[in-house]
Amino acid sequence: MSFDQIFRNARIAGRETELVDIGISKGRFAAIEVKLDADGPSEDLGGRLALSGLCETHIHLDKSCLLGRCKCEKGTLDEAIAAVAVAKKGFTVEDVHARASRTIEKAILQGTQRMRTHVEVDPRIGLTSLEALLDVKRKYAWAIDLRLCVFPQEGLLDDPGCEEVMVAALEKGADVVGGAPYMDKDSHGQIARIFALAQRFDVDIDFHLDFGLDASHLDLLEVCRQADATGWEGRVAIGHVTKLSAVPESRLMELGARLAGAGVALTVLPSTDLFLIGRDVDHNVPRGVTPAHKLMHAGVTTSLSTNNVLNPFTPFGDCSTIRIANLYANIAQVGSPSGMAACLDMVSASSAKLMNLRDYGIAVGNSADLVVLDCESRAQAVAELAQPMFAVKAGRRTVTRPAPMLHGPA
Repeated sequence: MSFDQIFRNARIAGRETELVDIGISKGRFAAIEVKLDADGPSEDLGGRLALSGLCETHIHLDKSCLLGRCKCEKGTLDEAIAAVAVAKKGFTVEDVHARASRTIEKAILQGTQRMRTHVEVDPRIGLTSLEALLDVKRKYAWAIDLRLCVFPQEGLLDDPGCEEVMVAALEKGADVVGGAPYMDKDSHGQIARIFALAQRFDVDIDFHLDFGLDASHLDLLEVCRQADATGWEGRVAIGHVTKLSAVPESRLMELGARLAGAGVALTVLPSTDLFLIGRDVDHNVPRGVTPAHKLMHAGVTTSLSTNNVLNPFTPFGDCSTIRIANLYANIAQVGSPSGMAACLDMVSASSAKLMNLRDYGIAVGNSADLVVLDCESRAQAVAELAQPMFAVKAGRRTVTRPAPMLHGPA
């Protein structure tokens, strides 16, 4: 038996207690065995952790790297939206393409191999960002699977002509439809229109939802109702949902059961939410980060993601989802090995489930997509911010990051 490539002595995420050999043939995983008896180019991983790539479920490539163009002093959500709306007037296909390429290359180097990016479309910018990102999607397909979620950042119902642009974007090839219901006076009306578009084009849904700390009104309940009514269970995700950080645990579990029952997944964005929430409080500032790990235990499909990179919504970011998982573990006070392992799952396997990826995981027959981390377990990866050492996409090496080396005195 011969393979195109064999990785020996690997610890597969979720199976860290055993060492296995991974055989790759024709771009797919062909064998996973203890001490695989086969020929082919071989590399010893020395017991390091291998997983089927990291995932970004919620990022904004089109408005990344805007620092220097936007003047912000308050650091609020409203200010960020207004500042980017002004900057957006100067967007061109070439500009968006350049900034998105810079960001996606960072993500690839950090081991990300699947990504869902939100893309703003409206009557003012039209399809400019979508056109740029469709090309970015093609350009980087050798290293990353990119899915585009078009959404109306500045409102849908209260922005005449926006729905027509959304339709044009979906006709042009957008993969997912999104919404920001809090930007319209009739939030439930926007939710209904987004579900209608999803049914018309047979695409998944991803909402920006329930941002803030006043949990007396929750649009997630209407999203769950619509998911039940339309049969879209398992095809809907909601992001931010910081209001769930402000409810007692008993209420959180009730809402978790509702989300799980309706098949509505949740993405928590700790970097942005921590930066924006609680700006009007001068002491005992709330974190504003929803406890995703508790909702995971309630049966909700959960993920952690970056959201924004180097713009007014989040003026920092290196596109490392492992860093996001570590940040979340600190904020949520997750310290057990199983808890930290779950945090890594929320930027990998659980994220893949949220995006309904059918070919994810190190398993015979799947695409040979692989990232090797410089650690032995998922918990260690989160605790120590383990770095990707290399990445393989469809059996081809796409990234190499040599481990740092100390040079002691002679």
